[in-house]
Amino acid sequence: MFARKIRVEYDNAGIPTPTPLKWLDNFAMRSFTNDQIFDDTLPVADGLIEIGTRVPIDFLNERLTDWFRRKGYLAASATLRLTEL
Repeated sequence: MFARKIRVEYDNAGIPTPTPLKWLDNFAMRSFTNDQIFDDTLPVADGLIEIGTRVPIDFLNERLTDWFRRKGYLAASATLRLTEL
């Protein structure tokens, strides 16, 4: 089910920095996102999640960015970058 490995980094004053596992874990809990498609996400380490084939990376990036901003993890000017490994 978790066939794809994704590196998740945010712009930290111009330096790409792995997102903390705490952030990824917080997002992955469906009780918070209420979106069934994200059931196929598994945070495994700082800056690394595994996802299923049905999870679109662009949509995941959009939802992660929104969630991290609402939680105060990601500044309004910061960007998030997802890279499939």
